[in-house]
Amino acid sequence: MDSLWNTDTVWLNTAQYGIPPTTAHTALTHAINTWHTGTGDPHHWSQAVETTRARFAHLLNAPTDDITLGASTSQLVGTIAASLPRGAHILVPEGEFTSTTFPFHTHTDRGITVHTAPLHSLAEHITPTTHMVAFSPVQSADGTLAPTDQILAAARTHHTLVLADATQAAGWLPLDATRFDALVCSAYKWLMAPRGLALAYLSPALRTRLRPTNAGPMADTNPATAFYRDHFDPAPTARAFDLSPNWFAAQAAAPALQTLLHRGVEHIHTHNTRLADRLRAHLDQPPAHSAITTVDIPDALQTLRRAGIVATERSGQTRLAFHLYNTEADADLAAKVLTG
Repeated sequence: MDSLWNTDTVWLNTAQYGIPPTTAHTALTHAINTWHTGTGDPHHWSQAVETTRARFAHLLNAPTDDITLGASTSQLVGTIAASLPRGAHILVPEGEFTSTTFPFHTHTDRGITVHTAPLHSLAEHITPTTHMVAFSPVQSADGTLAPTDQILAAARTHHTLVLADATQAAGWLPLDATRFDALVCSAYKWLMAPRGLALAYLSPALRTRLRPTNAGPMADTNPATAFYRDHFDPAPTARAFDLSPNWFAAQAAAPALQTLLHRGVEHIHTHNTRLADRLRAHLDQPPAHSAITTVDIPDALQTLRRAGIVATERSGQTRLAFHLYNTEADADLAAKVLTG
């Protein structure tokens, strides 16, 4: 295992939550200790928030000014859903993770409708009446890669907005956020940050259509003078959609993101998919080119756990996920355990 990690298990469960590198753990521990002793500096904590914003932007090839920080995928999608016009038609894949879909369903009283189609043919179901298509480039349940290029091409043809949930993709799959109108990501999986932090790219064009429904002083042009002001002057950047900062999550997120940037997403993509496909080869499955894979073997989850391997179950199958802290030995051991 890489020296930045030291787990007591074989962790093949990053699709549920990621393991922080030592640098992130150390930074978070220090912040909590200073909080406990009354020596913490909110200014220093806020600097980590801005470092997190900048590093996420770098990871996703986006301008820092186009990144907003929130609490969860559903909260960020909810802001977008709340800003849609009455009667908007939304298209999502069948079986999409509900943090991406439920925020739209809550607006049925405004005539907003949510239609589904098979992921592999989602692009074919985009029409001139589709206001927005929302999907995950990597599917949560089984790691299936969406036909992102086809979806984007069809959406642009019909002037349809595109929202991507990159929670299971950012950190290992090369992405350019600026190809989308919005890209949202919870940070506690492949970004290896604590839960309670999510980030989003919001294009300048989309932001003109959005209402900052969660605005607090940090969303103002000048937060330092906005605490008690009697009017709101929204920031001209995506910061207008920020929640109050999650100081402690950012303490860990900043060094975790630095680890990803230092290793390089292309390298991480090769590493992760090679290990997942190595396991698949042992099980006589064809390559899937994803960091997430599933097996349909009776009692697989319990069998793995008895061997000290942590995975999870989704949609009736055992889901395994590989990241930087995994090795060929991990893939080989999982295969050996699963095949008896």
